Order: sequence, then C-alpha cells, then structure tokens
Amino acid sequence: EYYKFPGYLAPSSNLKFVDVPNGLKAISVVPAQGWVQWIALCGLYEFVVNEPVKPEEPGNYGKGWLGITGKSVEDQAKRTRGLNSEIANGRLAMMAIIGMFFQDGLTGQAWGDWSLFTASPLRAFENELGVQAPVGFFDPLGLSKDGDVDTFKRRREVELKHGRVSMFATMGFIVPYYFRFPGEISPSEGLSFDAIPNGLAAISKVPALGWVQWFLFCGLVDFGLYRADPSRDPGDYENAGVLGVPNASGPMGDAEGRKRKLNAELANGRLAMVAITGMMFQNGWVGTEGPEMWGFGS
Repeated sequence: EYYKFPGYLAPSSNLKFVDVPNGLKAISVVPAQGWVQWIALCGLYEFVVNEPVKPEEPGNYGKGWLGITGKSVEDQAKRTRGLNSEIANGRLAMMAIIGMFFQDGLTGQAWGDWSLFTASPLRAFENELGVQAPVGFFDPLGLSKDGDVDTFKRRREVELKHGRVSMFATMGFIVPYYFRFPGEISPSEGLSFDAIPNGLAAISKVPALGWVQWFLFCGLVDFGLYRADPSRDPGDYENAGVLGVPNASGPMGDAEGRKRKLNAELANGRLAMVAITGMMFQNGWVGTEGPEMWGFGS
C-alpha cells in the first residue's frame, strides 16, 4: 500500500513490483515460479535452518533476539516478558490477517473507509436491529452478501426464537438449584419435583409422557398462538404484547424506547445462546453444576 521495491519481480514476464496489485488479487498475478520459490524458501527455514534446540521450549531455535543475534536474552524477566509479548502479538496478528483477508475478499480492499463501499450488499442491513457496537453488522461467513431481504428476515426470526428459548433455558438451568415446586411432577409414578436432579441428568428422569406434553405445548405456542406474519417485523406476533404476554398491552408508543428494548432483547438472546450452550457443555463434559459452575463456590 505504501512502498514497493523498484525493478522487476519477474523479468522474463516483464512484471514489475509496481504492477502487482495489493491484497488477495496478487495471488493470481505472481508467476507460478515465484510461488515455488516462496514454498521452497519456507521449507528450507522450516526443515533446515530453524531446528529446535530445546524440546521443552517450543519455538526456541537458538537464533537469539528477533531470530538474528544468535544469543538469547540473559535477563530472565525481560526474556519472559518478550516471549509473552511475542505470543500475544502473534494471536493478534492471526486475527488481523484473517480479518483483512475477509474484508479484502468481500469489499476489494483490505482496509479503508467503510463509507466508500456504497455498492456492498451488506449496506442493505447495516441499519437493522441488532447492529450494535463494538462489531457493528457482524456476518463473518458472508451469509447476507446476496442482499436477499426475505432470507435475512427468516434468519432474524430464527435468531429471535433461539434467543428467547435460550433465555428461558438459561433461567431454567439456574433456578432449580435455588427453588423447586412443591408436590409431584408425576403422581402416577410417585415422582416429586425434589427428586429430579439438576442439569442434563434431569433428561433421563422426566417421564416420556412429560416430554410429549412439552413438545405439544411448544408446538401449540409456535404454530398456534405465535404465527409469523410477513407483513410484520420478524418476531413481532399479533397476539403477543409486552414481554410476549398474549393479548397484553402493546406495541410501545415510544419508538426510540421500543428500538432500545428490541436491541436489548437481541443482545440478551445472543448472550443466552452462548450461556446455555456453555453450561450444558460444562455440565456434560466435566460434571460441574450449580454455584460451582458459575464461580460462586459450592
């Protein structure tokens, strides 16, 4: 972007350094022999030049500071700080180069002013609900790059449903550690609420008819009470008022307040999806549950 070597990259092809475009476009311009040279150079360093000298220290090839002095840093504290910095900078660089590759492939530039890309299909959705700081419109897989509004609305409705269910699931995962309904969950089997274990272990204890009732109830809510209406916003159901209470008051008259709360719902739903996935994974993998799981002690 700022400096290129003078002269020719490939004299036989009459290709100058200044003729090679920036970013991913350069891949198709550099001659095949050039890539062979790069692969050979990298292989030489990987298998010949940089040989590990201490198996207990990955990455130590005995080349010294910056890999050129041939002498290790003698100050142990300074050496540890430098090695930690190298790892941290490497992690940041991996994220940076992936981000620049993605942006270059999507917009044609690895960096630049987003306001210049007025023709990008992503512009169709950058003012939608859920576009929040610090990431803005977050679509790392480019699923919305075709600008299809109907597909976007369907995905937004799916996101809202999953978020709402996950918020209920997260609360349902936590509350039983502190409160149980009195009485029996299955009188015919003499099974009380107190006898149901917490976490994933509850799945095998709830009777089959109990799960059938749950599926029927969810189906009634999803396909009967809250039906999607193409003329309304995704997740906005005619029968649902404030907090989704059927036929309750709503919609809100304050447009700005409504937008703020809808954004909060999306953000909380996204957090809840991550939370319930993490709790179920931790419960199933290592067996921790309850206060021990969320760091409050047993």
